Amino acid sequence: MTILEALPDFLGACDEACQKEAWKIFTKSQGLNIRLGVKVEKVSLRKNAVLVEYTDDKGLAQKLECDRLVVSVGRVPNTDGLGAVNVGLKVDDRGFVEVDGQCRTNLPNVWAIGDVVRGPMLAHKAEDEGVMVAETIAGQKPHIDYDCIPWIIYTSPEVAWVGMTEDKAKADGIAVRTGQFPFAINGRALGTGQSQGFVKIVADAATDRVLGVHIVHAHASDLIQEAVTVMEFRGASEDIARICHGHPTLSEVVREAALAVDKRSLNS
Repeated sequence: MTILEALPDFLGACDEACQKEAWKIFTKSQGLNIRLGVKVEKVSLRKNAVLVEYTDDKGLAQKLECDRLVVSVGRVPNTDGLGAVNVGLKVDDRGFVEVDGQCRTNLPNVWAIGDVVRGPMLAHKAEDEGVMVAETIAGQKPHIDYDCIPWIIYTSPEVAWVGMTEDKAKADGIAVRTGQFPFAINGRALGTGQSQGFVKIVADAATDRVLGVHIVHAHASDLIQEAVTVMEFRGASEDIARICHGHPTLSEVVREAALAVDKRSLNS
């Protein structure tokens, strides 16, 4: 299988360690041919194939003939034809409905949630916004911390993260400590034949508060939830490290990564 990626970086939104791990697994273990920084120029249908003509990252013209072509070019808010201008609803130049922190629009009693407003285009984010709007209308005072919304890429293995990458924290001037632990020495992972990947925790060097957690594993989408809970309560890596995790479980790797922040993993 060949993947033609327009961006120059692989999984650019992920922590650099996850990028490297996923690249290694997808290209070396699984044999994917991933070409970065390309520009598709033309697609032609043949009798029994599809011909893709593109320019590679060096500006050279290339051709790819394949049996099937799947096109994925991102998502945009579906607000064309909404009639927003007719009623005075504010929409930005990218098509997103403008809202405040609780999803109110500029019009009274009109709210907007999900993929048509700012923030990640994720179903679970939209669901929480819907709950927030309903509770607000009912007179309650709900809140969503958008920094604690988990991101998940449903590949095999999965890639999941919440909060800051190490590079983002450093760019913001935050001194950090990190802890990383592999699934390759976890008994449950080895027993199930799913030992690829790791857990990485990024913590504030001064306060130990967890700033971000990054996971590559077949069950990353489930494992990331512990990190979300800890971050919602402004927890520290030490909080995770002090909690007893069942054995043998995959969640032990989360604890080991937390212990690694202080360079005291139990099983490394």
